[in-house]
Amino acid sequence: MSEQPATSADHARQQLEPAAADAVRAYAARTRAKADQFAAVLEDIAANGLPSVEDCTPWEELRETHLDRLAGQRPAVA
Repeated sequence: MSEQPATSADHARQQLEPAAADAVRAYAARTRAKADQFAAVLEDIAANGLPSVEDCTPWEELRETHLDRLAGQRPAVA
């Protein structure tokens, strides 16, 4: 075996199909938007402190809303 380093030709990257590349870009954009929104919330908390309890939604309510949303996405079983 040779101890030579691999050349870039030995490890060529596989190009995506245009539709797959578009899907990856769209996913990246959605992820970036969510991260920006999360960062904005954290910056607001850092600048203004935590919101009052009266302005918050209990986690149980958030959980139930999310579970209802997930259940609505699943196909009904006959």
